[in-house]
Amino acid sequence: MADPVENNYMVARPIYSEDSFSSDHEIVQRHHKTLLDHLKRICTCSPQKAKKTVLSFVPVLSWLPAYRFKEWFLSDIISGITTGLVAVLQGLAYALLANVAPGYGLYTSFFPVVVYFLFGSSRHVSAGPFPIVSLMVGSVVASIVPGDTTGFSNSTNATNEALIEHQRMIVASSLGFLVGIIQLALGLLQVGFIAIYLSDPLINGFTTAAAIEVVVSQLKYMLGVKIPSFSGPLSIFYSLESIFSQITSTNIPDLIIGIIVMILVYIAKELNAKYKSKLPVPIPIEIILTIIAAGLSYGFKFKDRFHVTTVGTIQKGYQPPLAPSLEVFQTTIANAFSIAIVGFAIAFSVAKVYALKHNYNVDGNQELIAFGLSNIVCGSFRGFAASTSLSRSSVQESTGGKTQVAGMVSGTMVLIVILAVGYLLEPLPKSVLAGIIIINLKGMLMKFNEIPMLYKRDKFDCLVWILTFIAALLLGLDLGLAAGVGIELLTVVFRVQFPKFAVIANIGRTDIYRTKKDYSDIYDPDGVKIVRSPAPLFFANADFFRDKIVAATGFNPSWVLRKRNKALRKIKKLLKKGELQVAPNGLVTVSPDCKDIEDEELDNNMVEELDQPTNTSDLPADIDWNADLPMNIAVPKVNIHSLILDFGAVSFIDLSGMKSLKGTLKDFLKIDVDIYIAGADCGVLEKLKRCNFFDDDVKTSMFFLTVHDAVLHVLEKKGLKVALKNGTSKESENILYTTDASNGTLRERPVANETKF
Repeated sequence: MADPVENNYMVARPIYSEDSFSSDHEIVQRHHKTLLDHLKRICTCSPQKAKKTVLSFVPVLSWLPAYRFKEWFLSDIISGITTGLVAVLQGLAYALLANVAPGYGLYTSFFPVVVYFLFGSSRHVSAGPFPIVSLMVGSVVASIVPGDTTGFSNSTNATNEALIEHQRMIVASSLGFLVGIIQLALGLLQVGFIAIYLSDPLINGFTTAAAIEVVVSQLKYMLGVKIPSFSGPLSIFYSLESIFSQITSTNIPDLIIGIIVMILVYIAKELNAKYKSKLPVPIPIEIILTIIAAGLSYGFKFKDRFHVTTVGTIQKGYQPPLAPSLEVFQTTIANAFSIAIVGFAIAFSVAKVYALKHNYNVDGNQELIAFGLSNIVCGSFRGFAASTSLSRSSVQESTGGKTQVAGMVSGTMVLIVILAVGYLLEPLPKSVLAGIIIINLKGMLMKFNEIPMLYKRDKFDCLVWILTFIAALLLGLDLGLAAGVGIELLTVVFRVQFPKFAVIANIGRTDIYRTKKDYSDIYDPDGVKIVRSPAPLFFANADFFRDKIVAATGFNPSWVLRKRNKALRKIKKLLKKGELQVAPNGLVTVSPDCKDIEDEELDNNMVEELDQPTNTSDLPADIDWNADLPMNIAVPKVNIHSLILDFGAVSFIDLSGMKSLKGTLKDFLKIDVDIYIAGADCGVLEKLKRCNFFDDDVKTSMFFLTVHDAVLHVLEKKGLKVALKNGTSKESENILYTTDASNGTLRERPVANETKF
């Protein structure tokens, strides 16, 4: 019971060990589900379960019947038209990153939208090409089909550009198909949680490196130069070397067009951000510039007169489905897995942002299934791997999109372009697309500003950001991602393997215990040491745990025990020789001329014998090991009688941890230091019982509910009335204490003849 009195509370309860608490409060026996129970639940079927399964697998069946036509339809139409125009432009632009013809980018902007409409769980994300994923696809395509060869097969070299383009399309579409298979398999296996292993610092460092690689990849279009494709480690530096070696061949019209587009897009985006609340819709500057540039290029014949590189032929309509290449599957399995994880992580993070904003839930496993099916269908129809774009999704949401009906409308806009008006974009200069891509990467490049903040807040996160960034730049995006995940896991291992132990003490005469070094108003009972263990105890930190306990107490119990046993043997020999005798004040030397027994006489003793508890039962008097012994016999002094381990943060313990813990407990018990464990989790205690951890020496009575319970038990057991280092008897009259009458009551008034603390 807690009675609030003027912002204070008093608690009257017994001092509880785990044993006494269990005897006073019966534990309810619960049935824990076994693997067989889970299998039965999965395999059983009922009409309700079948309906729930279908609705969860095809979410459109649940939200479309509840669609508010009058309230949402007009907003979805407007949003879909705007998003569709952006999707057309991004499809053309991101196809350049994927090293395929721009027309295939339109396929990637259409098919994922249709499939996601049926299977996606988010109402606002816009499925389609994403620059980072497109760049990763392009890196794989460039490695298999270089620009100057026929690539992945053993056929003879050819200079036919159409053949190279076709082979690149096969690689990109087969890779997208394989990415879809991996995502679908992960979704069906219910491992949508895999995205949690990609932390924000890792993703931000990775995407920043990818943004730089995107910028480098677009420089050839901005400058109008032709360079070979590079992939693998250091590919970005090879690309830069090739670009700068041809810098004198820059096509000035391409460069001027690209710079003008970049300046205009930058200004328009700054105006959109500044007047966001006043503008009904953002200024569609990319669409406006695309239309103008395509018109000017066609009217003034930029390609013929100024040698400007244009988008070129965009095939009208759709081509028949194409079976993926098994040879590409074998070559790109590792890359496909990286792309699948990155694409899902980015899409799911965007989906969560809008789900939180609009108060609905998204299912990670269903998102994997939705994007897996999207990529399978898209790859079958010659598209490349898709994800979602934050900018495109932002347009869909900010222009009033309520559901994926807006996504279907945007897909319809792409469909119209593919079937009817795609040829109008054929004169569009590629430098226009490159300029738009580079400026749209501003948000990713601005993530460099996170580094000083991360350094102040968490140096491990800052290290993950920087090392992932460097690895992605040097090794390439696929190996860089793997390196980043490895670095991230290493930081977790390092934090858990080398946690920060702390000696804690009572604060402000309460039942609160905090790190001793951090406070001045501490109350530290004489002879009691309290150590907080801040991490799970397992094989990786078991030795570190023991070392930290030894460092906190100031002595090694094994070494103390061996010194005591050696001293005991020496004392017994001196008594046998008559050189020591029993006096009222203990053992004294018979003659001051007696010579000490050399330690070398004991060096050949068995180590096992020295590790046994000291046995003084056959001596005529007790030995105070902390007092000065005769004959200058030196034994390390132990200045504590009780050690309390705070296990409140120990969430689990394995067999290696148990072995280390049990050995530590027994070592302290052998030198007459009582040791207690406080705040242990019920699961940890249950596992200790299940693994036969307890014996005649290590008992369950050593475990207490809280640190304060353990401290009060120690003071009561030792009969200490005032045991505070930082206070006199007068100063300690108004502190926490326990009495037999109150059975553990905490009070704040002086009472005589009570055990005080």
